[in-house]
Amino acid sequence: MIKFLFAPDTWQEIYESIRKNKLRTAITVVGVTWGIFLLVTLLGAARGMENSFNRRFGDFATNSVFIWGQRTEKPFKGFQEGKRIRLKLSDVQKIENEIEGLEFVVPRNDRNGTIIKNFQTGDFSINGDFPLLDKVQKMDLIYGRFINEKDIQEKRKIVVISEDLFKQFFEKGVNPIGELLEINSINFKIVGMFKNGQINRPTNVHIPFTTFQQLFNTGDRIGWMMITGKKEYAISQIEIDTKLLIKNLHNIHPEDKRAIGSFNLGEKFDQMNGFLKGMQFLTWFVGIATLIAGVFAIGNILLITVKERTKEIGIRRALGATPIMIIRQIVLEALTLSLIAGILGIIGGGGVLMLIDQMWGQGEDAALVNVSVSIPIVLVAVAILAILGTLVGLIPATRATRIKPIAALNDE
Repeated sequence: MIKFLFAPDTWQEIYESIRKNKLRTAITVVGVTWGIFLLVTLLGAARGMENSFNRRFGDFATNSVFIWGQRTEKPFKGFQEGKRIRLKLSDVQKIENEIEGLEFVVPRNDRNGTIIKNFQTGDFSINGDFPLLDKVQKMDLIYGRFINEKDIQEKRKIVVISEDLFKQFFEKGVNPIGELLEINSINFKIVGMFKNGQINRPTNVHIPFTTFQQLFNTGDRIGWMMITGKKEYAISQIEIDTKLLIKNLHNIHPEDKRAIGSFNLGEKFDQMNGFLKGMQFLTWFVGIATLIAGVFAIGNILLITVKERTKEIGIRRALGATPIMIIRQIVLEALTLSLIAGILGIIGGGGVLMLIDQMWGQGEDAALVNVSVSIPIVLVAVAILAILGTLVGLIPATRATRIKPIAALNDE
């Protein structure tokens, strides 16, 4: 077999067959090329979407739900419609004690504030946070640290700034740790700086929750809470149980749907994952279906070629060529055409992915991140193509072996 593959006559015969039918061969090869091109391009785009999604939520506890207070839409227990619901720190403790399946409950506050540094000013979102936030919303720190327990206990005037704030107030290359910022006329020492992200908005800065309480006189009130469930628990059920408990604590009608607002990140994450998996499945289905159609077109062309070469095959059979030799030659021709078409499709798809990456894959807000197809997937596609090419090649090859030398020599 190896000797057959490296024999010059083998490849000369394949070349001559292609050369004699250039247009027909080119048209046939287009089907397979298009199939591989679609497969590579769509899989690359799906990977880009997945990478973009992971960039946004990769460091975030995705089995999470956000809950905040709004206004009631139903009167209840003497309270009129439209009552403002304000969540409290005491609610957090009761939720931790009574709701099953919780991993973390993180209360948060935020207000807009003016920040001053060396006569430069800017409006930023000031967040009052606990150290626990770093466990559910991982901070990508460039310098320093995040808020710790001592900061909370001692109500320290420290701040963790965003990369965007740094660019506004500091020169490039400067280490901001230890520098002072004036927030609402009070000096805060910078202890950390985080990289801008999709969750950590560039307009955010973080100070200890207890310091925030003093600075903005919020008392026991919280703006909202982030709840993270354990992996084995459904976050949708945790959301339902938590909202029901809050309604009981704040005398809200059980059927009031407006009083407590929520955003279930876990459900959105699952929906996005399902969409990405569905897109990948559809991509493989469409790509392989197109490949099969293209490869069968090659088989049909080879059937025509076998018919045209009936006399030649008959002469070879008369000179002692065995059926296996005929089969090897035709199967190799089918395989060669399939692989050539596949390589062209891979090159074309790779080129399009590079173009997509240049157009839509640059910057922090890129819709598609690192649009690419891994080498193993390319190898799998080539392997599928090789198998299909071989199997389809057997159809005309089997027909060729049925040609009788005498009948072939008499064929007009």
